[in-house]
Parts: sequence; structure tokens; C-alpha cells
Amino acid sequence: MRYLEVGARALLAVVFVTALAGKVSGRASYTAFVRSLRQMDAVPVSVLRPAAAATVAAEAAVVLLLLCPARWSGTAGSALAGLLLAAFTVGVARTVRRGRRAPCRCFGASDTPLGWQHVVRNGALTAAAGLGLAASVSSAELPLAGASLAVFAGLLLGALVVALDDLVALFRSPA
Repeated sequence: MRYLEVGARALLAVVFVTALAGKVSGRASYTAFVRSLRQMDAVPVSVLRPAAAATVAAEAAVVLLLLCPARWSGTAGSALAGLLLAAFTVGVARTVRRGRRAPCRCFGASDTPLGWQHVVRNGALTAAAGLGLAASVSSAELPLAGASLAVFAGLLLGALVVALDDLVALFRSPA
């Protein structure tokens, strides 16, 4: 079970580090993120900027908790990641269902419109956070070789998740 916890922490760390970096890498990136929230019609315009700031702060908290080596921080990081991802899943599903063509600014500069693949991706990440959280209660020893393999697998899966829009575009037949 501990391998699952460590792998999930690595996966979620890659996803949240990339998401955070894509939003705060410059004023233009942050402005584009705020604009995408408005296009999603995810929150009332009156709370758009505070909601964007809260999202960035929560993502930063997830990153810090997941990267801290203390066991309790991994548990807390997985729990917070799961809550955020569940909210993101609902928000994206609502946007897609309503037919809005908001760009997916999840990881930065992509202009790919939100679609059902993003709902599935976020749902799978929510499940990964839940599995990592459940596995974090195990007190089993964690040999270095196995832990290293779990981290590598999590990092690889995280990279695939971040590149999902590009992978979908690569295999999508031309219209």
C-alpha cells in the first residue's frame, strides 16, 4: 500500500507543480487563467479574482504538502488534492455540459477547449488522490528500490497527464 501512496504523491506533485507554474509564471499567464475562469462561467464575476487567487493558493498548498517528507503532510496533501480535483471535475463537467468553449488553462498556455477528456482526466486524478489518501494509513516499511520505482511510475504518469491535450490531438483524426 505504501508504494501506492508514494506513487500517487509523485503523480499529484507533477500535476500540481505544472498547474501552479502555468498560472504564476508571469502576469500574462495569470491573466489568461482568470480569463478562462470567466469564460467557464465557473464563479460569479464579483468573486472571480478572489476565486482565482484561492485556486493558486490551494494548488501551492498541495505542492508543499506533497513534497514535504513527513507522512502526515502526504496524507493532508492527498486529501486537499482530492477535494480540489473533485471541485475541478464538477466545474469542468458543468462547463462542457453547457457547451461553453472555454480554454483549458489547467497547465498553462494551452488554448484547447475544455472537453470530456478533461472531465475524465480530473476524475482519474481525483481517484488517484483518494487511493493515495487511503494508502497513507499503512505503516508498512518502504524499501528504497520499491519506493524509487513507485516515484518513477508516478512521475511518468504525471508527465502523461500533463501532456494529455497534446496526446489527444496527436491521435484525433483530422476533421
